[in-house]
Amino acid sequence: MKFGIFDQNDRNGLPIHKQYEDRMQIIELYDRLGFHCYHMSEHHATTLSACPSQSVFLAAAAQRTERLRLSPLVYILPIHHPVRLAEEICMLDNLSGGRLEYGVGRGASPHEIEALGIDPATAQARYVESYEIIKRYLSSDTLNYEGTFWQFNDMPVELKPLQTPPPTWYALASPESTVWPAQEKMNIVCGGPIQRVRAITDRYHEEFAKRHPSVAEPLIGVNRYIVVAETDQEAMEIASRAWSVFYPNFFKLWKKHGTEPVNQKLPPTIEPLVESGLAVVGRPEAVREKLLAQAHDGGFNYLIGTFMFGDMSVSEAKTSIGLFHESVMPAFGESQKVLS
Repeated sequence: MKFGIFDQNDRNGLPIHKQYEDRMQIIELYDRLGFHCYHMSEHHATTLSACPSQSVFLAAAAQRTERLRLSPLVYILPIHHPVRLAEEICMLDNLSGGRLEYGVGRGASPHEIEALGIDPATAQARYVESYEIIKRYLSSDTLNYEGTFWQFNDMPVELKPLQTPPPTWYALASPESTVWPAQEKMNIVCGGPIQRVRAITDRYHEEFAKRHPSVAEPLIGVNRYIVVAETDQEAMEIASRAWSVFYPNFFKLWKKHGTEPVNQKLPPTIEPLVESGLAVVGRPEAVREKLLAQAHDGGFNYLIGTFMFGDMSVSEAKTSIGLFHESVMPAFGESQKVLS
């Protein structure tokens, strides 16, 4: 089992420069404690993220870490110029010493896509074109492509990533969505109830092995909100307070347009998520036992925790992450060398 992080970096009321510095301190802690990868989302025109440019933020994080891998999860392909994005991928991989992993997606919110001047109805077609262009750029010396939205004719490719190529990620919500990422040899991440997680992981194991029998299995991740404190009560108090800030951030742009997300249903309080296992909150022993049970039942090999959200302070996050490293990771047989 490997352990990673997923971070929305939603607005928490602090000045932007302070929020950035606080997050960098937490990222340095993840690096010291031996977490595998820091994944972050992309959002625009909403308080759900203070970091609309993942590339800029991760370039800074690369200079403050040594071994932690860094991952946009996901780049919203329809809103990016594919060649510019491919160039940024090359730059980030080299700046980080070959530690970049990147996810690709169409974008969960049509309102964010529309806010940037893109017709949401074209998002899927743009996504397909952009993904193919980026693949070609990263593996060619000359780029040629003829599509509806993009055309390139004998364009010189002057940048290369350090990894050949960097690992890729895909987020999915159903077993039926496993075929394409398996074909592309992608790592995947999912969420939801553990029964659905198991259905997805079983299907992905099957689809991947069928297409690539001699290739090592990719990371198959599940995302959970995780808060650890000395007592169950303290952990719930922190999680509940932080959720009361995160929840309106999550839905702000949707409410502005009078709509709701199709595949992302979240309750206004965190208690239902704790009851369903989508959030794991409590003292170290309780968190450890719940996550061990989920790992047994879920069939995944990569646990991605959202350890900081809403108005959680640096102190609260450091305590939670430290307890997780000390009391939860070892139970999975994960031996982490702490950097000095």
